[in-house]
Amino acid sequence: MNLDDLRSELTELDTRLVELVARRQRLSEQVAEVKRATGKPTRDFAREREVILRARTAAERLEVSPDLAESLLRQLIQSSLATQEQARVAAQAQGSGKRALVIGGHGKMGAWFADFLGSQGFGVSIADPAGGLPGMRLVADWQSDPLDFDVIVLATPLGVTAELLTVLARRAPRGLIFDLGSLKTPLRAGLHALVAAGCRVTSLHPMFGPDTELLSGRHVIFIDLGHAAALVEAQELFAATMAERVVMNLDEHDRLIAYVLGLSHALNIAFFTALADSREAAPRLARLSSTTFDAQLEVAARVAAESPELYFEIQSLNEYGGESLEALQQAVGQLVAAVRSRDAGEFTAIMNRGRAYLDVRAAARAG
Repeated sequence: MNLDDLRSELTELDTRLVELVARRQRLSEQVAEVKRATGKPTRDFAREREVILRARTAAERLEVSPDLAESLLRQLIQSSLATQEQARVAAQAQGSGKRALVIGGHGKMGAWFADFLGSQGFGVSIADPAGGLPGMRLVADWQSDPLDFDVIVLATPLGVTAELLTVLARRAPRGLIFDLGSLKTPLRAGLHALVAAGCRVTSLHPMFGPDTELLSGRHVIFIDLGHAAALVEAQELFAATMAERVVMNLDEHDRLIAYVLGLSHALNIAFFTALADSREAAPRLARLSSTTFDAQLEVAARVAAESPELYFEIQSLNEYGGESLEALQQAVGQLVAAVRSRDAGEFTAIMNRGRAYLDVRAAARAG
């Protein structure tokens, strides 16, 4: 066979592979229907392990990389789970006959939540100066609207969300109200105003981005503002998904987020800033690669692609943000001191403390 013949056969195989994936997706939809009918959970970890081990065994027999086979199967399993989760959310029809308003629905996270509510049967309306979304009603001026909605979501920048919460408190609409802010302490006054007005209010923090399709392993944080029914109602929106629902108070949230978001963002910003400022090394670094360096670069690149305005808000508006930045500064100081003094014992102690923490964290997540 010549090169063109070989390429033609590869093209045919690629098409057949995609057709097989499509067939697998259709079977996944049928699996979802059977699971719903029998009350079984969407995710079965024992079954996933069985599928992956079988794929690795088959790969070895066929002289294909077992790691490649596992990677392919994991992607297919993720796609299958996403299909099943979306089918379960739609079948539950949590919002059937209800109406929802997403203020800021034209933004990325607002659009995600609008689609999420729409998939549950809510009639979704969008209030956003940038316009609406296909198939959803546009509310040109929500502040003069009757606000007769069952759910009102604020997916607006932190800088304006507190003010909008206060505006809503003056209107005291009947529906469940929550924001999607990454921080809660800047929203304290607006949230408390809603509580004082007797509104059904809570506050959410979806710990994932707008490109997320599968919520398995993802966390959604719910802030307890003292309205038990509102807290339960908000959590029920995610009942058909595999998201892990975590409840905490406002101050606990921001103290933890100072590390989960603030510290991780700051570390990566410092990393790519150090690279960008290393003028002599930068051109040569572009041609070098290592496993750790490449992995860190990949994370740093995702951070660098995000909104500087949002990331500045996360760093500067958190009442507890200074804690994590000071911890990072102290950690770098300890490392620099150990290296400059050639103190191998201290350097080893730093490594061992980190390893012990990471081992405990891994065990906690596995348990």
